[in-house]
Amino acid sequence: MIIDLNCDMGESYGSKIIGNDEAIMPFISSANIACGFHGGDPLTIEKTIKLAIKHGVSIGAHPGYADKEGFGRNKMHLSLEELRATVLYQVGAVKGMTEALGGKLTHVKPHGAMYNSAAGDFEMSLVIARTIKAIDDKLILFCLSNSEMVKAAKHIGLSFASEVFADRAYNNDGTLVSRNQAGAVINDTEQMIERVLYMIHNKGVKTITGEIVQLEADTICIHGDNSSSAEFVKKLHFVLKAEGIEMKSFVKK
Repeated sequence: MIIDLNCDMGESYGSKIIGNDEAIMPFISSANIACGFHGGDPLTIEKTIKLAIKHGVSIGAHPGYADKEGFGRNKMHLSLEELRATVLYQVGAVKGMTEALGGKLTHVKPHGAMYNSAAGDFEMSLVIARTIKAIDDKLILFCLSNSEMVKAAKHIGLSFASEVFADRAYNNDGTLVSRNQAGAVINDTEQMIERVLYMIHNKGVKTITGEIVQLEADTICIHGDNSSSAEFVKKLHFVLKAEGIEMKSFVKK
């Protein structure tokens, strides 16, 4: 059995340090690199790309809203034209930098509020998917499992990977619990490992109310800014190995 583990990375900028990319990178298979809008800056992006190449980790662009103060987690109401240009600009920049450094961009994962909004909005997801396909039709879109993003990717024939979250609580409809709600973010390493194994073996997750929601799990996300990330990925690496599960970059759909 094969599973992809991805992490949001390269989100530090200036003197602000977010996450521990060097400790996490050796234990993941895909890195979603911030494009400078919600986090990241040119030097950090370059450093993170080089780190991913060094460890043989698949490189993805992680575009978000221009909201560094809110870390891209504040909902913004962009026109569809603005959304397209925002995604085009960010993904194009990281793709160009990756190729200049001898790497290859493999996937795109929208960040924060952009991701959550698109998950419930087919028209928005369609703009994102079409923009990604226009940049490179071989790119893969990371989509919240069972969301409108999946429908949009299927609609235009864009490869996608259904994503689930190890460190986020779920609502009964399969959406992520708002970070404003208590219990939305999970920091307990053992609990996260238990959830990952359930997602892999049972294709489901226990919601915040205790119900089970069925989900496709092509790739599992751990947030780089989660205080438990470095400890979690290292433990998970050995747990998956013991279970006979290979951690490898996602399989195209």
